[in-house]
Amino acid sequence: MNSALVISTYNWPEALELVLKSVRMQKVYPDEVIIADDGSTDETKKLINKNKKDFPVPLKHFWHQDKGFRKSHILNLAIANSNADYIIQIDGDCILDKFFIKDHLHSVKENTYLFGSRVNINASYIDKLFLHKKTKFNYFSRGLSKRNRLIRIPLLGALLYRPKLMVSKKIRGCNLSYWKSDLIAVNGYNEDMVGWGREDSEIVHRMNNNGVFGKRLKFKAILFHIWHKNKPKDKLEANNIIQENAIKNFVIRCKNGIDKYLE
Repeated sequence: MNSALVISTYNWPEALELVLKSVRMQKVYPDEVIIADDGSTDETKKLINKNKKDFPVPLKHFWHQDKGFRKSHILNLAIANSNADYIIQIDGDCILDKFFIKDHLHSVKENTYLFGSRVNINASYIDKLFLHKKTKFNYFSRGLSKRNRLIRIPLLGALLYRPKLMVSKKIRGCNLSYWKSDLIAVNGYNEDMVGWGREDSEIVHRMNNNGVFGKRLKFKAILFHIWHKNKPKDKLEANNIIQENAIKNFVIRCKNGIDKYLE
């Protein structure tokens, strides 16, 4: 099984630098790392090219022109060009615990997507975070909230949580993994969804409609979300309508999806 870590980003190279640093520190590497770039400036490209020189696995960069929040489009493009069978998906503002990739890959099940939670790095700690380029944290580290999510007991999590044919309200696209074939079966992310909100949960609803189970990763697959200001939510209501339609009408395949990028 080949795996890819897909990292979505937009114009925050300072954060992406720490994310890539945390990828280098993984106990188990994915087979490739793909940056899905929603229209960042050349500063992000320079950072990625610098890392490519000695990165432990192939580091790929897919970019499209900045025309507003189009995460669904750039994720589809990046995933379509992946050589992997299995996709682990995070955001470019999430620093990984050293066991993050290992925990996802050791939890893989057929016909199942996996989702985890996140520890928060608070606004008051951001300056120190970037000053010291900090990527290692423990339960007692300063600047964290939701720190109970930092407890790692993989066996306990495996015993407590089983795959379910339902969509949890705790789904976050910043800590999600799935078989590429399961994503393609529902035609990937719905590119009719533009602007922030619901693109990650909507695709999970369609996978669920197609009989794919969800399994929560508790006490493992830990990551740390860097605080930032909330993104504009002016498209949220329109995206809510698309998601509600997928739920109500048991939609499996979206029309405007990944198929246009596949050979």
